[in-house]
This record gives sequence, structure tokens and C-alpha cells, in this order.
Amino acid sequence: MGLSIQNVSKTYANGVKALQHVSLHIPLGMYGLLGPNGAGKSTLMRILATLQEPDEGQVFLGDTDVVKHKEVVRKTLGYLPQDFGLLKNVTAGKLLDHFAILKGITHRASRKEVVEHLLRQTNLWEKRKQKLGGFSGGMKQRFGVAVALLGNPKILIVDEPTAGLDPAERVRFLNLLSELGESSVVILSTHIVEDVAELCTNMAIINKGEILLEAQPLQAVKDLEGKIWRRVIEKNMLSSMERTYELVSTKLVSGRTMIHIYSQVNPGNGFELVEPDLEDVYFSTMAGYYTAGQSLQKKGAAL
Repeated sequence: MGLSIQNVSKTYANGVKALQHVSLHIPLGMYGLLGPNGAGKSTLMRILATLQEPDEGQVFLGDTDVVKHKEVVRKTLGYLPQDFGLLKNVTAGKLLDHFAILKGITHRASRKEVVEHLLRQTNLWEKRKQKLGGFSGGMKQRFGVAVALLGNPKILIVDEPTAGLDPAERVRFLNLLSELGESSVVILSTHIVEDVAELCTNMAIINKGEILLEAQPLQAVKDLEGKIWRRVIEKNMLSSMERTYELVSTKLVSGRTMIHIYSQVNPGNGFELVEPDLEDVYFSTMAGYYTAGQSLQKKGAAL
């Protein structure tokens, strides 16, 4: 069962155009929605989760109209928002049991079985008697997934799930999402390129409410082969480089400034060709140098 988003737009009362004619097809598996903060990701996630309605456009989960049949969709939906509150003085087991009742799992024996299964699936069974106030950030996120999985949803939406997690918790959380993506639609909304690179077989890049790119990450990276070049420069050369080349990214490496540029030909001047990665795809797309199946070249003079 896939998700079809057709020409969806949303403008808020203050005039902010959060989404502008967004169309996407999201198949079974892990799907990454990548973009900076304020790009429109959370607005789109709330629409998919039936918490907001678009001003125009349609969304279908299989044959079900998400906007017109919210209650039907909610029975097959799991949603982990970016920010969610938990009662600090309640144990994980008791709170998940409470949420299971709210989800309609009223038979006590069945509910006990479901709660145990989800706590084990999210690696929280040994912590079931611990109060949530003592949970780490990653443990809280995994508990949020356990809540979202109540009712065995066909679609799971997670919004900025790894922000603020330490490296070990991040790996555990991403491994959990990867397992879930084997049997359902999992939409990962994030500004962290690495999360999408490691997990998702399909993705879209969104900025200022518009879809800039819809692609398979591996193919998008392959399309950039032979077009990304790097060079270490002095910091005072950066502005000159920006004027001369299609600058993709800048980062410090061992205290020195490393730049990546986009060029379809050898730029010379000390640049070396590098194997691109999804970060190069992301920044090239955001800068307007790259779209799926098409390359753009605007400058190219030597410095």
C-alpha cells in the first residue's frame, strides 16, 4: 500500500506558504524527506497524519482519501512528531498499556501481549518498570515508536527523530526504523543527510515548500559522479572561490578549509575529483546545480 500526494498546497494565516503544489509517490519501505528547518517538512507530515488539512490537493493511502476519511486512515497510521510530551512519573509499561487502551485494545490479555511485544521490539522491555522521567533521549524516542506502532499501522511517520541523540542511541534508533521499513511505509522527515543516506531507498528534497528533487539516493549519487571536485584553500580565498565556481559545500578539516564545487569539466587550479555522496547531492540540489537526470552548469572560469 503506497501513499500518493497530489498537488498539495498550504498557506498559513500569516501569509507563509508552507507547501506549494507538492506531489510525491511514496512506496512501501523507508522514504526520506530531506530539507532544512522551515522547509515545510513538518507541515506535510501533519497533513499526512490527518492533523491539518491542505488548502488544495489530494492525499491517498492506497484507495483511501486521507483528507475525507481521517478516521479510517488513523486506524492504520502511526505518528511520532518532532516534539512530544510524556508523563515523567509513570513507568514505561503502565503508560504504554494506557495508550493501548486508548487505541481500542481493551481485552486485558491481548493488551498485555501487545505491550510486551512492542517493548521488546523497541528494546525497552528491561526498562518497563522505570519511570519515563529517567529515560535518555533515545529511550524516549524508542518509546514514542512503541506508542506509534500500537494497532499495527500500515504507515509510520517520524518527524526529525534523531535530532539531539548521541551517536549510540542514533544507531539503535535507525536500526529499529530500518526493521520497520521492511513491512510498512515509513516516512523519515529530517534535515540530517546521513540518516537518509543510511536508511532510505527513495527520497525527496524539499525547500521553501517546494519539492526540488525526488530520486533514489544511490542513483542520485551516481548521477553526480565526475562532477564533484575538492580543494583545500586558505580561509581568505573563500569569497573569491564563491564568485568563480559553483560552490557546493565548505567544511573545516583538521583546521583547514575544504571546499567542494560542482563542475562538469575539470576546473584545474589544484582541484581533485572526488567520489560524491548524498551530502553533495543535497547541497548541489539546494544550490540549483543539480536535478534528477539533469545537470546545470553556470560558471566555470579558472581562478
